[in-house]
Amino acid sequence: MTATPELCPDRPPTKRSRGKNNKNMNALVLLIIGLAMMLGGYFLYSRYLASKVYQLRVAYHTPAHSMKDGVDYVPTNKYVLWGHHFTSVAGAAPIVGPAIAVIWGWLPAFLWVTIGTVFIAGMHDLGTLWASTRHKGQSIGTLSGRYIGARGRNLFLVVIFLLLLMVVAAFAVVISGLLVNTPTAVIPTWGAIVVALFIGQAIYRFHWNLPIVSVVGVVALYTLIMIGDRYPVVLPEDFLGIGPNGFWILTLFIYGALASLLPVWVLLQPRDYINGLQLFVGLAILYASFIITAPKLVAPMWNQNLPEGTPSMVPLLFVTIACGAISGFHGIVASGTSSKQIDKETDERFVGYFGAIGEGLLALGAILATTAGFRTVAEWEEIYTAFGQGGVKAFVQGGGSLLNAGLGIPTSLSATILATMAVLFAATTMDTGIRLQRMVVQEIAEIIGVKLGALGATVIVTVVALVLTFSAGSDGKGGMLIWPLFGTTNQLMAALSLVIICVILARLRRNFVMIAIPLVFVLVMSVWSLFVQLGKFYKESNWLLLSLDVVILIAALWVCVESVAAMKRATELPKLEFGDRDEEPSAREVSATAS
Repeated sequence: MTATPELCPDRPPTKRSRGKNNKNMNALVLLIIGLAMMLGGYFLYSRYLASKVYQLRVAYHTPAHSMKDGVDYVPTNKYVLWGHHFTSVAGAAPIVGPAIAVIWGWLPAFLWVTIGTVFIAGMHDLGTLWASTRHKGQSIGTLSGRYIGARGRNLFLVVIFLLLLMVVAAFAVVISGLLVNTPTAVIPTWGAIVVALFIGQAIYRFHWNLPIVSVVGVVALYTLIMIGDRYPVVLPEDFLGIGPNGFWILTLFIYGALASLLPVWVLLQPRDYINGLQLFVGLAILYASFIITAPKLVAPMWNQNLPEGTPSMVPLLFVTIACGAISGFHGIVASGTSSKQIDKETDERFVGYFGAIGEGLLALGAILATTAGFRTVAEWEEIYTAFGQGGVKAFVQGGGSLLNAGLGIPTSLSATILATMAVLFAATTMDTGIRLQRMVVQEIAEIIGVKLGALGATVIVTVVALVLTFSAGSDGKGGMLIWPLFGTTNQLMAALSLVIICVILARLRRNFVMIAIPLVFVLVMSVWSLFVQLGKFYKESNWLLLSLDVVILIAALWVCVESVAAMKRATELPKLEFGDRDEEPSAREVSATAS
């Protein structure tokens, strides 16, 4: 039964939740504080980073212009590019992570999301976007070779490949599950692709007015949501011999492979843009329901009576909530696709930093929906029976009841809106992930001396992901086999990206302290979490995850050692200068840094 956001009744807290249970705390307080922090971060801190640290120049001739090819390098309106970047990096993780982490209480999750977004995620996303744009749109993996060395680059690529494999495989499973469990989301999910194709043609081929195109696109998507709510699509249990989950997974991979080969302006970019608008509208609706209902926070502020088996909050909180605080996947997207579409370098502040703000707002909404969207503590505890519970289910159930109570939206339609939000976020991340992994495979092939085209690389990526996904059966659950490593691998990737930014800034003789402090914190928490997981996998005799954990740990530590040496060399070499027309560091300067 769906809960409604009412005042928590006057009854003693249950045994498991007794402790710091903020019975009278209003969710609006958290909403106001969170919004103030994130907007302050954008208008104040990002301005400092853009002008003093990264020193963005409007005169810089970006690779979208100098290397324009109409496929990957395409000068793009900053609002359209923000839509692509935001929806690509967000995925389902800023919903799932916070919705799981509130089991420790809402306060730790709230603090990590707000502080992490303002001082770490925005700086990281803007920094990787800037670094890549200043190096002809090269990936963060390639930059590691330029500034750290060949060994560091090779190990970096191992981490990137595994991270993308986890994202692509797991998100296919998540999306298929949502389509099966919420059949009303099927029509808007696939209809969004058709809308995106029309949007791309309208913007680039017919040059229609962007605001008009945007309004028409959003209206079309919400019309599809209402149609989907009226006409759910339920596949039979034995569909084409593989069942509904398997069918949707296979279809998603076919779509993702085709999307990765098309020019970005045809499908990927307009799909992400219009989804970004639709998702922001959905987020605004959710926030409006918080304001109207002013619900109480039912979950404890600091949960002192955790379910048996719940791991320690430190360090696991900082890898459970990755997207929404800081995420290494963002650096891969920023340097993989977004940097190749930057029209003016000054657009990076809006695309990179505000893209992180958008994800932080989604994570904040997930926290409020999963802690204030239930009527009683008992109802909340029915969901949070063990660590790992909650996730999208808690978000859809809690948020849906808030939409119903605050805006009068029928329960079924509320669930469809939120489920479609989750699916579209995950789908845009998945198709971008396949495109990025194709580029990584091509980069690896180039290193070993093999010429591999886009089609061949896409086939390799798709086959590997499909084999993993269906390795445990036709329902696709194999896609979740290595997902437990995502949090730590993702945060390690973020730390390693910050290392690259620090080395570049050191060569430019600019202040890198604001990057180095978060770098140390994220690195320590990530490595600590890896060791915690090692013990867990050993006790469970999970040799696959244990082996991968060891590989990732060795690769990360090795890159760190190489990075320390690179930082030392960077401070001893002559100052590096960047010009305004793709004037990268000379071959001599780069080899001196990485030697």
